[in-house]
Amino acid sequence: MSLLEDSVIMLFSEVIFFGGGWVFFLKQLFRDYEVHHSIVLMCFSVTFALSCTMFELIIFEILGVLSASSRLFHWKLGLNAMLFTVIVVLPFYIAYFIVSNVTFVPKKRHTRVILTCMCWLVFFYLFWKIGDPFPIFSPKHGIFGFEQCIGRVGVIGVTLMAVLSGFGAVNYPYTSMFYFVGHVTDADIQAVERRQMQTIDIIVMKKKRIALAKRSIMQQPGVSQRQSGIWGMIKSVASTGSGENIGALKQECAALEELSRQLFLETVDLHNTQERMELSKTLKGKYFNLLGYFFSGYCTWKIFMATINIVFDRVGKTDPVTKGIEISVRYLGIQFDVKFWSQHISFFLVGIIVVTSIRGLLISNQVLLCYCK
Repeated sequence: MSLLEDSVIMLFSEVIFFGGGWVFFLKQLFRDYEVHHSIVLMCFSVTFALSCTMFELIIFEILGVLSASSRLFHWKLGLNAMLFTVIVVLPFYIAYFIVSNVTFVPKKRHTRVILTCMCWLVFFYLFWKIGDPFPIFSPKHGIFGFEQCIGRVGVIGVTLMAVLSGFGAVNYPYTSMFYFVGHVTDADIQAVERRQMQTIDIIVMKKKRIALAKRSIMQQPGVSQRQSGIWGMIKSVASTGSGENIGALKQECAALEELSRQLFLETVDLHNTQERMELSKTLKGKYFNLLGYFFSGYCTWKIFMATINIVFDRVGKTDPVTKGIEISVRYLGIQFDVKFWSQHISFFLVGIIVVTSIRGLLISNQVLLCYCK
């Protein structure tokens, strides 16, 4: 096939991957939370499409699909696009979002852009310094070569994979094993919902008092003459002739809105716990419960063996998957390539832990940020 035909096939697959990333973001990662920034959704979908395209090219290389020159061209194009997204686009937008949410930063757009560029330069400097302790530099490729960026992204990627694996090792058994599920009744949920509705009613009442107080100020005759000067403006904001303290009412509304937010999160958590209780009675729930015990044992064994290897300065040669396959081959007489399949099964298990921990990590961060507000 020609380069044009291969490019059409790759473009079609990228569009499908982009749509899949869009749906996955809305329906799976943040199905219970509203995302107000469309650029976040766009960046995730583009990154998801590029990642799936790289994996697709690996499969095409194994199966011999497309011509070799086309695969090489799209491989380099995908790597460059991925590096540009990871090193430039995502850090720049994250820095801009952080700068925009800082209260003391001026609201002028050019000021935010300048501060964002400064933050991105600091990030790029730290990103480049990360590779200094590692043997990434090669005189053959130059200081600012393509391989330099790939090596530094690989260092950060391996670290993030380790973090996700560690989080998944703790979070997956906690979310899948029904030993950790608390007992929640309908009365508990109704009590929290009743408190939330009462809090909302109080908020509405106080905001109504604020609106009436402001209206009474505007309707007072000669208000502009009597409230001249700095003291008059302060007094008009602080209180009214009827004795309402508008500033205090606004502070009470802010505190009650924070309480209402916490009650809402507690209600969502109680509903999720009740759903897990119902799920534990089904065949699917029992299957996930068994998987939770299996992965708990697997992760515990990996942690134990890693600790032993670090303390006694040993090099681990056999992991539980390889050991299990060797036992199956020895006692069951199954003949297949132990070294080949043990690596792939190990990667598959680690991939399950990482993928299942992504949504849990994002939701945990979302809840943490809500509590920190």
